[in-house]
Amino acid sequence: MPMPASSKRSHRRRINPQPASMASPSLSFSRSRSPSLLSRLRRNRPASVIFLLCILLLLYSTWRAFNTSSQHHLFYTFDVVNEYPHDPNAFTQGLLYAGNDTLIESTGLYKRSSLREVHLQSGKNEKFTHEMRDGWGLATDGEILYGSDGSSSLYHLDPLTFQALKRVTVQYHDREIINLNELEYINGEIWANIWMTDCIARISQKDGRVVGWILLHELREGLLKSGYQGFECLNGIAWDKEKNRLFVTGKLWPKLYEIKLRPIRGPLNAAVEDLCPIKSYW
Repeated sequence: MPMPASSKRSHRRRINPQPASMASPSLSFSRSRSPSLLSRLRRNRPASVIFLLCILLLLYSTWRAFNTSSQHHLFYTFDVVNEYPHDPNAFTQGLLYAGNDTLIESTGLYKRSSLREVHLQSGKNEKFTHEMRDGWGLATDGEILYGSDGSSSLYHLDPLTFQALKRVTVQYHDREIINLNELEYINGEIWANIWMTDCIARISQKDGRVVGWILLHELREGLLKSGYQGFECLNGIAWDKEKNRLFVTGKLWPKLYEIKLRPIRGPLNAAVEDLCPIKSYW
């Protein structure tokens, strides 16, 4: 029997699809999902390029800062704090600060060798007799002695017997550094004049590795500009650990200097091998 018209209309209403607000949860979730980072970068390519460039710039700046900081800790120049008179006939071999503004200095040259006590302010000295024959540099940390003989060897010596307890080879970037001369122990490092150069090597006492260079070329240049002639290479390091004062001089130098170190800012104007030409003279 045919259904009434009203029943047909009622049936049609029941089979109508659900309104949008009644959609299934899964369908609603799919429509509200945020686009992925990759898809957003693809849509906005200019912004993504700028973002990547910023990352690269940040990485480069970090690398540059690290590299520059490492160099600053490796090379040092100086400021002159004070100048003192020094015997221009003293062929300085070794220098030691003895306290109360006095230094102990050993000098060389045939029939002119001496061991003397030097007054810092006046440069006047009192000589002592000695029986030493040969030796390049000697320093101590209060427990053992460190000695050099003009080669690349740094000796650890027993202070009572003078027997070698250990010997390390001084190296910079796998290159042996010969001509180690006057030595000084400063804050856990051995500082060494390199014969016939205007450079001081800062050496690790443990393994002989050069951890820094002090470039003192301007001292020689200053003496020449002042009209001094006939002096020889830089040699002589003394450290006043109580007042943190550093003294340097050279062979036949008319002056002794108190200096303060400062790291070199920026690249060197030449390679270390050119600034500190280390050659064999034997």
